[in-house]
Amino acid sequence: MATLRMEPEWNDHRERSDFFGNRVVYFTQRHPHERMVLTAQSDVLIRPAFGATVEPAAILAEFTALSGEFPWEATVERLTSTPPDHYGGESVADLYQYCLPSPFTPIFPAVSTFAQRSFTAGRPLLEAVADLMTRIYHDFDFVAGVTTIATPLAEVLAQRKGVCQDFAHLMLACLRSQGLAARYVSGYIETIPPPGQVKLEGSDASHAWCAVYVPTVGWVDFDPTNNLIPQEQHVVLGWGRDFGDVTPLKGVFFGSGRHELTVAVDMKRIG
Repeated sequence: MATLRMEPEWNDHRERSDFFGNRVVYFTQRHPHERMVLTAQSDVLIRPAFGATVEPAAILAEFTALSGEFPWEATVERLTSTPPDHYGGESVADLYQYCLPSPFTPIFPAVSTFAQRSFTAGRPLLEAVADLMTRIYHDFDFVAGVTTIATPLAEVLAQRKGVCQDFAHLMLACLRSQGLAARYVSGYIETIPPPGQVKLEGSDASHAWCAVYVPTVGWVDFDPTNNLIPQEQHVVLGWGRDFGDVTPLKGVFFGSGRHELTVAVDMKRIG
């Protein structure tokens, strides 16, 4: 649970859970101010599913042992044919919203074509998803500043450049184009300094990745920006259909002049 502190102190605030089950805090600041600082601090307990295992192939082997090597088409068939009460512990209605296009993840022919190279007939689900993740990692360049949140996904796909939210949106659109349930995950990633160097304060970063629903296992996360399955370095903030559902901070300012947003993230291991 995060504690929030604002300077200058807010006039009022309230908390609620949003449609996706994320904790949301609403606040107002009605007094004139030249600078506003919002600080969120959390103690997070991480329980890696597979201990020190970090290689995607090894983790996928563990998942496959739990879920079975069924073809990806079987998951799609179960999503469309299972009665609407439940599916592997999840409501089919809740899952199906993650199968549909969303404002930042449209489905169009080029996306489907890109995805189909990984989703060949009869291929095991996790193997196909991991292959898609790896292809995005190798085929696209991480270049900050070449896109904004308003950059269309078609442009990202054409220019083969972007940042983590672009790659997460692309992977989501690819998965949904094949009929799978996939959700956007917003959070933070811990950076590891080079050997012998001290980790800089505030050097960690906001991050985005995605998760696909696997029968009998549940949600399995994939990080196409780093070509890995999240374990100890990823901390989840929230999830939804795309970035628009889980923007870390958004609101409206009234007044003259210009404003600039600065973000700093720091993660420290305490045990």
